[in-house]
Amino acid sequence: MIPVISKLPQTGTNIFTTMSALAAEHDAINLSQGFPDYFCSPELIELVNSAMMAGHNQYAPMAGLPALREQIAIKTEMLYGAVYNPDTEITVTAGATQAVFTAISAVIHPNDEVIMFEPAYDCYAPAVKLMGGVVKSLELEPPDYRIPWDMVKRLITNKTRMIILNSPHNPTATILSKQDIDELTALVKNQDILILSDEVYEHLVFDGQEHLSMARYPELRDRSLIIASFGKTFHATGWKMGYCLAPANLMQEFRKIHQFLVFSVNTPMQHALAEYLKNEDHYLTLPGFFQQKRDHFRQGLEQTRFKLLPCAGAYFQSVTYDAITDEKDVDFAVRLTKEIGVAAIPVSAFYRKGLDRHVLRFCFAKKQETLDIAVDRLLKV
Repeated sequence: MIPVISKLPQTGTNIFTTMSALAAEHDAINLSQGFPDYFCSPELIELVNSAMMAGHNQYAPMAGLPALREQIAIKTEMLYGAVYNPDTEITVTAGATQAVFTAISAVIHPNDEVIMFEPAYDCYAPAVKLMGGVVKSLELEPPDYRIPWDMVKRLITNKTRMIILNSPHNPTATILSKQDIDELTALVKNQDILILSDEVYEHLVFDGQEHLSMARYPELRDRSLIIASFGKTFHATGWKMGYCLAPANLMQEFRKIHQFLVFSVNTPMQHALAEYLKNEDHYLTLPGFFQQKRDHFRQGLEQTRFKLLPCAGAYFQSVTYDAITDEKDVDFAVRLTKEIGVAAIPVSAFYRKGLDRHVLRFCFAKKQETLDIAVDRLLKV
């Protein structure tokens, strides 16, 4: 065999694939991977079908269908008061993960330092490493997972190129506060530091709170690449449709990479989404829709031996299990799947060093009957 030197020698199959496969093998309720088990909007599906039948089946423009970019601009201005030029500052992507990889590829050079916060979605650090960048991570602690900005300040050097943020946060379900925004603004002032803001759960913020997008704040917007997801928003994760917002100078570099990764993304779905976005209720009603699921699931879990952690946004509920066992979280998650029939994600998988705080993450983007069956099984733990 011809020898291959791996660019990611420590990387194997990710935890989401592993736990979903284990759930399928043992016929378990899969609350591990973050995808719904209910249908997306029939109206949206019909719009895709209509676009196909109308002949919209060839390449879309590299940056995305103009009509869709225009609707994204309208939506962003309405929600956050931020004006983005559809021609030069918005690009439609093949999902949020592609957008994250493209953003990092476009601006990170060898030896650039990137600050990120763990637990973190698992695509950030590998992309930085592939570009020759240096990951400098801060490990956040349950139950609140608050960012210690004084520690962030100590990490900044003349090589710091980017800070990666994710709010609402996966896996902890925390959201950035106004104090966080103020601290961040003061920290990057007069610094050549970019922000990569993963905002794929922007519409899933609960209890009357607001999503504090980087787009709201001119001093942050001007240095931010903002990532969003149609798949997460409209219950169609398998479509892999997302987009990136950025100032024109950053978007110019983003598109240089984007054109060689995918060139353009699914044309009929772009036509459908452009039409679907015209009705703002399709996304403005999402906080209430998911808060009902969160509240129902939490009420059920309160009857179990698990301890609930706060859930302010996204569609994940984390729990601690110290009252049940002292097993490692990976071992306990595997046993839950095999013996109880409920699959969860061990949160240590979101730390590069595997930090184990005995926390599991459940996804509640499921039908009520799915959640009820899962709770019934968890009551046996």
